[in-house]
Amino acid sequence: MSNTEDVKKIRETENKEWIESLDYIYQSQGSERVTEMLRKLQIRAQELGINIPFTANTPYINTIPLIKQPVYPGSREIERRIKSILRWNAMAMVVRANRELSGIGGHISTYASAATLLEVAFNHFFRGKDDPSGGDIIYFQGHAAPGIYARAMLEGRITEDDLKNFRRELSSNKRGLSSYPHPWLMPRFWEFPTVSMGLGPIMAIYQARFNRYLEDRNIMKTSDQKNMGFSR
Repeated sequence: MSNTEDVKKIRETENKEWIESLDYIYQSQGSERVTEMLRKLQIRAQELGINIPFTANTPYINTIPLIKQPVYPGSREIERRIKSILRWNAMAMVVRANRELSGIGGHISTYASAATLLEVAFNHFFRGKDDPSGGDIIYFQGHAAPGIYARAMLEGRITEDDLKNFRRELSSNKRGLSSYPHPWLMPRFWEFPTVSMGLGPIMAIYQARFNRYLEDRNIMKTSDQKNMGFSR
């Protein structure tokens, strides 16, 4: 066996022993003790002059371990079926609009990639204005608007005729659908404009700060409101 193979075998054994030790501490003393030990090891490494490079990236591992994951509150089969319908309707709406009039544009991939995230939020997280909290404040990713329209049509909030006038607000006497979230063009549908130059994310941050202002000055209770900004 070569020296390289010997070193590799020794390192694999060491790695296994360290991981087993960590597992033992976690199982016998809990997560706080693990955190304490890792911190002590970091301090000791720095005392030895070892440079530990900073990184803002974390391992691609779920933040909630499987043993702590709750049972899904809804019917995943039904919700998956609805999500598939919405993806299709959103795509069909954009494609049809561009077939009828070239240059309409629109976005398909944004909602297709965010559909699961938004559907779980709609079904289990978002709270409306009738909630005791006052309702959540949602800044939708503007390019996902086709999916939001498709969902609204399924809910009966808008009609199929509305979908036919996607991005054609002034093309007929019938109401059209604005390209992106636009409370001036669609005041009964959208609350915030969220597209131009990353407007949505920064507005969500400003809104969260303003909510603290309202709460601290006893103007309005906002502590139970959730402020959510979606970006891509």
